[in-house]
Amino acid sequence: MSRFLRLNTFVLSALLVIVLVILYLIGPRFLEVMEYKALDLRFVLRGTIQPGPEVVIAVIDEKSVDEVGRWPWPRSKIAELVQTLADHSAKVIALDIGFFEPDANTNIGLIEKLGKEIGRLGVHNARLTQFLKHEKDLADNDLILAQTIKNVKPPVILGQFLHMERDESIAHISPEEVRKKIGEIDKVINSDYVFVRAPSAVVDVNKKFFIQAYMPEINIPPLVDAAAASGYFNMFPDADGTVRWVPMTIQVRDKYYMPLSLQTLRYYLGGVDSFLEVSEMGVERVGLGELNLPTDEMGRLLVNYRGPAQTFPHYPIADILAGRLDKGTFKDKIVLVGPTAVGIYDLRVTPYDNVFPGVEIHANIIDSILQKDFLVRPNWSGIFDIGSIILIGLILGLLLPKLSAMTGPFLGLGLLAVLVGGNFALFNRGWWINLVFPVLSLVVIYIGITIFRYITEEREKRKIKGAFSSYVNPSVVNEMLKNPDMLKLGGDKRIATVLFSDIRGFTTISEKLDPEALVNLLNRYLTIMTDLVFNYDGLLDKYIGDAIMAVWGAPLTQPEHALLACRTSLDMMAELEKLRQTLAQEDENIPYLDIGIGLNTGPMVVGNMGSKTRMDYTAMGDSVNLGSRLEGANKQYGTNIIIAEMTFEQVKDVMYCRELDSVAVKGKKLPVRIYELLGEAGRVSGEKINLARAFTRGVAAYKNRRFKKAEGIFMGIKEHYPDDKPTLLYLDRMAELKLNPPPDDWDGVFVMKTK
Repeated sequence: MSRFLRLNTFVLSALLVIVLVILYLIGPRFLEVMEYKALDLRFVLRGTIQPGPEVVIAVIDEKSVDEVGRWPWPRSKIAELVQTLADHSAKVIALDIGFFEPDANTNIGLIEKLGKEIGRLGVHNARLTQFLKHEKDLADNDLILAQTIKNVKPPVILGQFLHMERDESIAHISPEEVRKKIGEIDKVINSDYVFVRAPSAVVDVNKKFFIQAYMPEINIPPLVDAAAASGYFNMFPDADGTVRWVPMTIQVRDKYYMPLSLQTLRYYLGGVDSFLEVSEMGVERVGLGELNLPTDEMGRLLVNYRGPAQTFPHYPIADILAGRLDKGTFKDKIVLVGPTAVGIYDLRVTPYDNVFPGVEIHANIIDSILQKDFLVRPNWSGIFDIGSIILIGLILGLLLPKLSAMTGPFLGLGLLAVLVGGNFALFNRGWWINLVFPVLSLVVIYIGITIFRYITEEREKRKIKGAFSSYVNPSVVNEMLKNPDMLKLGGDKRIATVLFSDIRGFTTISEKLDPEALVNLLNRYLTIMTDLVFNYDGLLDKYIGDAIMAVWGAPLTQPEHALLACRTSLDMMAELEKLRQTLAQEDENIPYLDIGIGLNTGPMVVGNMGSKTRMDYTAMGDSVNLGSRLEGANKQYGTNIIIAEMTFEQVKDVMYCRELDSVAVKGKKLPVRIYELLGEAGRVSGEKINLARAFTRGVAAYKNRRFKKAEGIFMGIKEHYPDDKPTLLYLDRMAELKLNPPPDDWDGVFVMKTK
């Protein structure tokens, strides 16, 4: 049977592996998104990587908008910024800003309007015409910016945008205008790859390996002509909206254009050649001079983010223009210029932040290339992922059936730790390996085998349950199912708490009621009391006529077994009072019900007792016998709940008790202190507390043979509490001691002569 079960669990794991491999090859979108989120978590756990000193960002932030003015600024202000950065010896300046329309300048409009009005009036003056032209040139912010870009020493790289499809934003543009704009991008110098190579003439580089753009949106001609180069700043989020990949090339007709980040880096390296190599499988290689970029077949680079926003130095443009920065701040730096102020910049989601400046993504790309610190998805990752799924299925299919329910999870957790730890180690080495599918395989196969084992083992458990439930408490059955060794005769020695309760004067009650009414009364009483035992997770050991025996701490281990038993006892008395009132309303001739409860905590033997054909789960031992005797002692002391010393020690911080006596059980030499359980601390009335304190003083005097003082205390108690039975008992004892003084070795211990 065991061999058959192992064979079936192995076959099950093999079937699940096949399903998971098929699922991996299909690549459902939701699992892809889960893997993306797992990748983001790896970034966060890895923490921030300190970037190199080469890249800084000049930001259009809230401070700059407040000081310089509302965005967009006049292009003369951008020209001032470019000139200032050049004066600070910046090595390359990249503008992550689009200048797609001429600057809206009211001064130019006024000069043009003035020129038209002079012409309308028929005024022809060469000097006036020359003056107006000169003033117009001085007011032309676009011309100012173009001349600044052209004249400064560091190369200036412009950003441009590529529309990927005909969406609502360009739906108004006619096909002729689209063709015109496509033709205009050909005039943009240094915006595409210098070399596009294929390993052989067989490879058609114009195949749709690349991301295709529908229409370019280029900067105005004066700026394009003045700039060293242009690069697109398009970014493409994944299915969950997070930017993880950035294309290193986008195709427009038969040309392959470069991103702003790569163009910027190219000029930082001295204007090295850029190249793009294509094979039958797609993009084979993207490079700048001696640098090679590990892109995928679509030419996308996985961004190895250095950290959250502002990992790279941010310098407010307001501070730059106001001269608040040290002169060498931008010396030999790549300065990226872009907006970060809320409301004017392109919000991007990255693994670190839901709000991340797009300009800083360019900084991350440039830095990872400079440091040659890439994150790649290896070509062999697919084979590795499938191999991981198969290996996990093999390990679980072979080992898990051999392990118990207690040790099996350790195998699963161990494999999980190896998977996660190994994956994270590979991530830190720059390899992105799928984590979701191996973990999913582990979870699915583990759960599948566990359910299979549960179903097959449940059949055996049902057999046991069917055989024992008719005469063993259900909680015992459950313990047996967890521990089959309990089925043998014998038991374990445990520290537990036993409760005995008994109806006072039940014989007299039975004589007053007819059999049907007696059975009905007893059933109602036992139902209420039994429910209370079960409410506090006790084991109902047995009914002995009208008596109840219950145990806490067996068969299940319960650290607070004494406290649970005490709370059950208190609730028994509370429910008994409710039953009395109900019975009195139903029939005033119903006899008064009262009960005594005895509790004791101590070592006892618990387990199956009986013969091979009939057994009961029960408890036995001296501690059990003492609990039974304490229940009977209530009659003598006139109390309802008596607990022994060991029970008191476990509940004294929670329960309020009064010491009744020190008693010696027949057959035992050592005395035991016994206590009356009054209630939970904080819920006992002030009168009971005063009574208990006075009573304790009286008992102490009694045990110290100071009988006169004890008698005075008890007489005082009697005056205030004439019905307190323990007080009357001690007064009777002292009356007896007056007639028969105790011997010299008297220790105040009362010997219980009856069981």
